[in-house]
Amino acid sequence: MSDADSDTGNGGPEMVQINLRLSKSFLEDIDATWQEEGFNSRSEFLRHVARDAVKHPAFSRSGWKQIAASEHDLRAGNAELVSREEVRTMMDQDGNDE
Repeated sequence: MSDADSDTGNGGPEMVQINLRLSKSFLEDIDATWQEEGFNSRSEFLRHVARDAVKHPAFSRSGWKQIAASEHDLRAGNAELVSREEVRTMMDQDGNDE
């Protein structure tokens, strides 16, 4: 088990408190997100996203931004979900145009 794991039970990793400065609007976004996603607390959510960032460093910041923008568009009703098969069809069509 790594130090990044959030197990706080007996025998779990020692937890260390840190201070983090964020804009009020960003903190409001974080609070809305952790509650919508079903996390038990802000701390649990921040540990989760920090762990993902450390364990998956190859996933670029631009990739995360694209996912966030897509999620925002979906929630705002400006985009629609597509199935895996629809994506494959679109990719095949793009390849045939060349």
